[in-house]
Amino acid sequence: MTMNTPLFQRQGATVLMTLLATLSHPAYSQTSPHNLTISAEATETADAPRPAPRYLLQGSDGRAVMPSDFKDRFQLISFGYISCPDVCPTTMAEMQQVLHALGPRAKYLQPIFISVDPQRDTLAVLGAYAANFDKRIIGLTGSETLLRFAANNFNVTYTKIHEPGAGPNVYTVDHTAGMFLLGPDGQLLKKFGYSTPVASITLEIEQWMSADKK
Repeated sequence: MTMNTPLFQRQGATVLMTLLATLSHPAYSQTSPHNLTISAEATETADAPRPAPRYLLQGSDGRAVMPSDFKDRFQLISFGYISCPDVCPTTMAEMQQVLHALGPRAKYLQPIFISVDPQRDTLAVLGAYAANFDKRIIGLTGSETLLRFAANNFNVTYTKIHEPGAGPNVYTVDHTAGMFLLGPDGQLLKKFGYSTPVASITLEIEQWMSADKK
């Protein structure tokens, strides 16, 4: 599926041009001199500059969504696809458990699932899939260009795997697993590897939230 809504195409193209111009501006490069592709592991070094991964995608309600829409909240982001047999459902379940464990603090966290399979993951199906785990989780996707832009900024890779003789819509997607935590300023704070215990994820998010309130 491609973003074939005329309004979104016009808005998306305009916002994308503005976004790309901002990312290439010298003032922005002071924040991330490596063109937003610094690996998540680099953020573990205290003195390393933190990248601020950007994305411009479409929500299940049809609206354009970007990091600045959540400037007052942390973001917990995962990439995947609805037909994923095990990794994605596990990650989504863990995201739901993190929200539950945070209790009242969950209002300061926006959980996001980015589908890298727009060909099959329609907006309506994507919204229902995310809400099935927790209504607070939003699903995003976009054109191939916008998805690659977002994935590259998070150092995420994904590749379609077609079996010989399979139909055009019969395939799996090999993709980077795990979850990414962004701060209220959009900076990448942490990448949680796949199968990181929910308790560990929750504790670290709570610590970041406490530090942000000081």
